[in-house]
Amino acid sequence: MAIYAVGDIQGCYESLCCLLDKIKFDPLYDTLWVAGDLVNRGPDSLKVLRYIKALGKSTHVVLGNHDMHLLAVARGVQVHKRKDTFNDILGAPDVDELMDWLRHQKLMVRDKSRKLVMTHAGVPHIWKIRQAKHYAKELEAVLRGDECDSFLRAMYGNEPSVWSESLEGVERWRVITNYFTRMRFIDETGVLDFDTKLGPLNAPDGYKPWYDYARKGNTRIIFGHWAALEGRVPNPQMVAVDTGCVWGGELTALNLDTWQKISCDCSFDERVPVEEG
Repeated sequence: MAIYAVGDIQGCYESLCCLLDKIKFDPLYDTLWVAGDLVNRGPDSLKVLRYIKALGKSTHVVLGNHDMHLLAVARGVQVHKRKDTFNDILGAPDVDELMDWLRHQKLMVRDKSRKLVMTHAGVPHIWKIRQAKHYAKELEAVLRGDECDSFLRAMYGNEPSVWSESLEGVERWRVITNYFTRMRFIDETGVLDFDTKLGPLNAPDGYKPWYDYARKGNTRIIFGHWAALEGRVPNPQMVAVDTGCVWGGELTALNLDTWQKISCDCSFDERVPVEEG
């Protein structure tokens, strides 16, 4: 029995199959943690979504920004973007079933016994782990409930750029979403920067990569989202698993028992390495 965390798949089904073959993944015995962005940019989003859904209890999924975007488009509350590559999902006979499954996935997975958490983009230093889990559950309840469409309709935006417990409604849910699914650079007070999508050496003045801030405790945080890191983070408490498959890099699985990383070259390359979604 093994547990693997896999980085951003983004519709690269052939690379996923290659990776699962390489690690000899067996859903009867093994478990797959998926760090979000299952879909979009790659060529086979529908195949990826159907496969991960079919794993049932053998997988734990957190939502990424591309997954949230797919939900909003599929539910008719946001417009399809030019670079979106999930028309196969939108036209599928099981689209409603797939979207219902997707909106019941989590924003944060936590394994207390292993002292591990996984989110798509990370956990801001201004939140303790237990606070982050609470806010994740709050947003999960919104996505699963009657307010789902009203939130997804107003989801996009960079404001508020910093957390406050006094925030309410859509503004509160938007900033929670942005921390969990879009975060890269952040300042000491928790203000997010959304303009810079390059590597950590390109931090705007007054900002640092979110993982450079000290955290109390010894919980490890597994995250994806930031392909420019190429899976390398100097802080051993943080583990990056997005190695840029859809950008011509690799799809990577992390064995959560041995901490070994195993990768397959991606068979798809959009060749836009600078602009990450």
